[in-house]
Amino acid sequence: MKAMILAAGRGERMRPLTDHTPKPLLLAGGKPLIVWHLEKLAAAGFHEVIINHAHLGEQIEQTLGRGAQWGLTIAYSPEPPGALETAGGIARALSQLGVDPFLVVNGDVFCDVDFAAFARHACPPAGAHLLLVDNPAHHGGGDFSLSGERIIPANGEQTLTYAGIGLFSPVLFRDVPPDQPLKLRPLLDAAIAAGTLSGERHAGRWVDVGTPQRLAELDLELRTA
Repeated sequence: MKAMILAAGRGERMRPLTDHTPKPLLLAGGKPLIVWHLEKLAAAGFHEVIINHAHLGEQIEQTLGRGAQWGLTIAYSPEPPGALETAGGIARALSQLGVDPFLVVNGDVFCDVDFAAFARHACPPAGAHLLLVDNPAHHGGGDFSLSGERIIPANGEQTLTYAGIGLFSPVLFRDVPPDQPLKLRPLLDAAIAAGTLSGERHAGRWVDVGTPQRLAELDLELRTA
């Protein structure tokens, strides 16, 4: 199975840190955020990783190279200025991802999920299987609810937040207009309606590293662990 790390965001909430450094290269615990993912993917048995980028993307390629130091083969999917949002970016990279389900990981999250175990879950045909977590303080309303393993619209009582980690069928993106920005949520809502969106709750460590404060807190936690 191939993996894709989403690294094209501008990181507006991280400014001024991201004015000269792309968010995935910001340090936490002495190493770039994206390197934590690469190490975990390699340890889980992944071999091929695609990374999309836009803002200061050349720094990402210069820093990571082709992945040899982690035993990985890294390919890149450059996007135009402003990027293509999540669904648009994945759709642009489909020719590199192939015809089988693939793992997608947001570059700006930190999570202790076992990628190998997660990747063994079946991905619904033409749909996706998402990792969900308890709602963080900054997103108290959550995104979805779970009925068994079936993801349903948020019911207002027991909601969970999409962790930015999921298994996706390439068929989910087949109708995305080429090189046009598109968010992921409309595709997920359509998959819910079609009954092709499943998920599981992760009870371990997860951080949406979206602000300088949360980055500093994660950095301290990792350095003192």
